[in-house]
Amino acid sequence: QDYYGKELQKSEDLKTNACITSARPIPKLVRDAMEHIHEEVVARYYGCGLVLPECLSSCRILDLGSGSGRDCYLLSQLVGEQGHVTGVDMTEGQVRHRSGAPPHPSSSPPTSFPSSCQVELAKKHIAYHMDKFGYRKANVEFFHGYVEKLGDAGLADESYDIVVSNCVINLVPDKRAVLREAFRVLKPGGEMYFSDIYASQRLSETIRKHRVLWGECLAGALYWRDLYSIAEEVGFSPPCLVTASPITIGNKELEGIIGDCRFVSATFRLFKVPGGSRAGPGQVIYNGGIVGHERELVFDANFTFKEGEVVDVDAEMAAILQSSRFAEQFLIRAGGANAAALQGCC
Repeated sequence: QDYYGKELQKSEDLKTNACITSARPIPKLVRDAMEHIHEEVVARYYGCGLVLPECLSSCRILDLGSGSGRDCYLLSQLVGEQGHVTGVDMTEGQVRHRSGAPPHPSSSPPTSFPSSCQVELAKKHIAYHMDKFGYRKANVEFFHGYVEKLGDAGLADESYDIVVSNCVINLVPDKRAVLREAFRVLKPGGEMYFSDIYASQRLSETIRKHRVLWGECLAGALYWRDLYSIAEEVGFSPPCLVTASPITIGNKELEGIIGDCRFVSATFRLFKVPGGSRAGPGQVIYNGGIVGHERELVFDANFTFKEGEVVDVDAEMAAILQSSRFAEQFLIRAGGANAAALQGCC
């Protein structure tokens, strides 16, 4: 709260490159949606990837650590007016009022907000964006809360189709609690799709207590292998790596403190696969019905599905596709010549 509230007023104030990394080019569909986002919201964006999964029409999405609301307003356009997006962030300014409640008494809204009021800034622009999108009613709301304590913000069990997060989990000391809460609020078959920073080794106490390195998303980075064990412990399917790219620090003093540890910005997808959905390997055929991915769906680093093409998948991927929102987009059948040889979706 202190670092983002006092030191960072815009993305240019970041002291490393950690939170301005994107591992893949932005699709045209997303570029077009970005043009509708208010410039003040974009200026306060701190993220390390693109948390816009596919097949979003009419979905209910929760954004953990929504900040100024950039990703929420992008997702708002992709889910459509019948969908819904909730943003949760811990910054102090959020506690003043909920979406739809009267604003905090003041003479007139300021033209800009300190970063500690990120969600106030996001709420301020709800009407602007709904008008821009041509929506008759708002499909976005922002709450104050801690991402590891979503119950305190009133978020119920099995109430969301998708949970997203962009360079936020590294800022939370208790990573297990975040994944546990995400699992709780997801519907069966739901997905957690998130970008974050990962370390090549477990970090020393010196690094983990460094104020700037923590604020810059590095000191709290999870050792990448620990993600797999935590996901399994919580109940998620094995993590599917979507994209990953090395992070350059660009600051000699901080590089000296970090030493030989390396960091990557990575996007993973985790699924809440119901127990009864797990069967064996199979073959799938993509029907090509997803907007923006009609001819080809790059699902993760291992699986790319082309329209009409038969693909052998392992048991985990078969269960994911069969139990999730992707089920209607695929023809799925048991068996497959090479499916038994595949070893997990990563």
